[in-house]
Amino acid sequence: MSVKKAVIIVILLECLVAAFAFYNYGQSLEALQAVTRYSGRVSLLVFSTIFLLLPQHEGTLERLLSPRPFLVFVIAHGIHLAELLSFVYLSGNELIPVRLAGGFVAYIFIFAMPVVKQYTLTGKLSIQRYRVIQTVYLYYVWFIFFMTYLPRVQGKLAGAGGQYWEFVILLAWVCMMLGMKLQTFIRFSR
Repeated sequence: MSVKKAVIIVILLECLVAAFAFYNYGQSLEALQAVTRYSGRVSLLVFSTIFLLLPQHEGTLERLLSPRPFLVFVIAHGIHLAELLSFVYLSGNELIPVRLAGGFVAYIFIFAMPVVKQYTLTGKLSIQRYRVIQTVYLYYVWFIFFMTYLPRVQGKLAGAGGQYWEFVILLAWVCMMLGMKLQTFIRFSR
């Protein structure tokens, strides 16, 4: 799939989840919270594809997502970040410094990864270093998704919006992703 087509699909998905949220919640702060939540799930879908297919199935990833999957994820998660910042600002919610720091590092990774990949393609960064950075990126961003849903399942984030069962399913999916990744790693290391 081309980068342009992947970006258009991501933007269409973001528009659909926004329409769904506003249809269900009207024009309200609750709707913006729902848009932010659903947008995070679009990002999780894009990241799941990247996480599960790299590095062993890079060709499949390029066919499914684009030759620049990190850029597609930047766009999806950049939209989510804009919605999240809008919601936090408008709602007056207090930010939790530890969660903020972990998310900040994840966003640095997310926004830097397309540049890191480009440096590798142009020979400015060795394949070995790229593989190390890619591995750290994949598992760190996975960990942030895990830490997004764990406290919600534990009931530690009052006012997070959404239903408990949604968070259980999302946490189970994130855990299954790690299991599938480790299974692929074991299979390819033999």
